[in-house]
This record gives sequence, C-alpha cells and structure tokens, in this order.
Amino acid sequence: MNLRNKAMVVTRFIPGLVVCFVVMMLGVYGAGLIGDLLLLIGVLSEGSSSPISGIFVAILLGILIRNTVGLPDLFTKGISFAVKYALRAGIILLGLRLSLTEALKLGAWGLPLIISCISVGLIVTLYFTNKMNQSARLGALIANGTGICGVTAIMATAPVIKAEENEISYAVANITIFGLVGMLFYPYLANFFFADDPIKAGLFLGTAIHDTAQVTGAALMYDQMFHSEKVVEVATITKLTRNLFIIAVIPIVAYFFYRGKRSNGKEQSVNLPKWYKLFPLFILGFLFLSLIRTIGDATLSSTGMAFNLFEPSAWKDFYSFWSTFGSTYLLGLAMAGVGLSTNLKIFKGMGIKPFYIGLIASLSVGVVSLLLISIFGDLIVL
Repeated sequence: MNLRNKAMVVTRFIPGLVVCFVVMMLGVYGAGLIGDLLLLIGVLSEGSSSPISGIFVAILLGILIRNTVGLPDLFTKGISFAVKYALRAGIILLGLRLSLTEALKLGAWGLPLIISCISVGLIVTLYFTNKMNQSARLGALIANGTGICGVTAIMATAPVIKAEENEISYAVANITIFGLVGMLFYPYLANFFFADDPIKAGLFLGTAIHDTAQVTGAALMYDQMFHSEKVVEVATITKLTRNLFIIAVIPIVAYFFYRGKRSNGKEQSVNLPKWYKLFPLFILGFLFLSLIRTIGDATLSSTGMAFNLFEPSAWKDFYSFWSTFGSTYLLGLAMAGVGLSTNLKIFKGMGIKPFYIGLIASLSVGVVSLLLISIFGDLIVL
C-alpha cells in the first residue's frame, strides 16, 4: 500500500473521531453545567465537583443524536475505531489510578467483602440469564458490569466474548440506569443503616454501586448531606480495589462462556479459545501501570522521590494527568462512540427481560453488601 492509499485509509476515520470528540466535550461541559445547577439549588456545597459523570452525559447525547438526527455511513469507521481502540488505551491509563498498596488498607475482611459482592453479581446475573433464556453474551456483559466497574467492565469484556453491538448497547443502558439510581438513593440508605460509622457507609457505597464515577458522586453527596469526609476516602479505596478484579474476572467469565454458552435458549457447541485470548492484552497494560504507580508510591515513601526522579508534587501531577486523560478523554471518546452506535430500535427486539436481570443483580449485590457489612464491618479498620 503506497503513501497515498494509506492517507486515504486514515482520513476515513477522521469524521467519526471528530464527532465522537465533539460529543465527548459536550458531555464534559454538560456534566459541569449539571454540577452548577445542583450547586445553585443547594444540593452541592461550594467547591464540590459534579456527581454526574461526563461519560454518562456523553453516552446520552450520543444516543440522542443517533436516534433523532441520525448519522450517515461517513462516520461509521471513526466511531468504531473510538469504541475499540480509545477504550483500550483509556483502560490501560486507568491503572495509574490504583496503587496496589491501597487494596491492603482494606485489611483481612475488606477484600472478602469485595469478592463476595462481585461473586454475587456474577452468579445471580448468569443464573437468571440462563433461567430467562437470554443471550449468554448479554448476561456476561451485565454480570461484569454489575460486579466490577460498570460500563468499563462491559466494554472490556465485549471483545473477548465477541459480543454483538445490540448486546453491548443494552448492557450499557442497563448498568447506567441502575447505577444512576443507586448513586441517587444509596447515600440515604447508607446513612439510615450506618449513620454512626463512616467506614461501613463508605464500604457500602463502594461495593453496591456499579461505576467509579457513580460511587464518587454518591460518596460526595453523602459527605455534603451528612458531613463525613471519611466516607469519600473509604468508598474510593473500596471501588478502586474492586476495579482491580477486572484482571481476573474477565478471563474467568470468558472461560465459562466458551465452555458451553447458551444463546437465545439454544445450546451451542463452541471451541474454547487459547488461554491468552481470554486474557486481553490491555488488561495486562492496566496491571502494568498499576505496578508502576505502586512502585512509584513506595519509592516516594522510602526516599522522598518517586523512582528517585519525581518530587511528591511532580509525581502526583504525572499520574493524575495521565489517569485523568484516560478516564475523561479516551474513555469519554469511546463512550461517545457507544452512544452514537446505539440504535434504540434494538431494545424492542430484545424485550424487557434483560432489565429484570440487571435489576435483580443490582438488588442482590446491595442486599449482600448490607448484610456482610452489618455482620463483619466492625472488623475492618482503615
């Protein structure tokens, strides 16, 4: 392929990437406007950030554009590129958010709590997917979205199990709706059960709500309403630790999916892919950057310089910039693409049952979280 042909191929992606970028920026701006409105009416206090994710707004805008104005085929390749490659790069950079030593702060009982909630989300979702004769791929997407980290887990799982576009869109809509409901109502529920214990309240918010932005929003709302900064810290550590399990859960779900999947009520015999195909390379990238963050924090603590190169403020600026770039811009670009790819007509064909599955899974995770924290919460010290 000569240089001219290569240039022509590249230019095919530009229109779609541009429209994704515009929708992403509108999402970030829109989330800021929502935060300003909540500040104006007194829901947020001065200096607080918007509890609504720019990614969430970008998805809604993309869906609105796709299903009202519509998009010509000119934009298809660029949108698909954003959904596939910007997503993976964004997930890799998210690794800089998580120092593995943070997980150790949860202690001996914190990790079993997280594992229990993840397991319930996976088992309940897959069980009812089977009982309701729904697509195994859709069930796997909802299961990982509920159990681990919302939309990010869905998009990370999709290429491994070869999920179809309508299944991805349905799972994203499912997780977004129930995660948003949890963000709005769970702070009140946490205060009702654990008003005198911010550690328990933070653990509940960090394990019962799907998406990282939604957990953060719920924790900030709790702090603003009930004046407990500790809840924000505990909820954040809990959720970031929970996100780390994406490394193990995606290959496990993919393995059982390929062992004997059920699609539309019909058993299908499929060949199990090689083990390395069940473990996406971008998850390895996520883990690698988590290790970089961990080593940097450790050397900073022991010598006062991260890697003997970065002052404390410079090290924080470094990992904050790149993790924010990944979570806000690259994932925002990908999620705008998800919205722009979502044709609402697909939901008519798939019916309401997948929403029932998501509802049951979300409630199950919330109930198990409440019960375990009530019983064992006093053993967790942060």
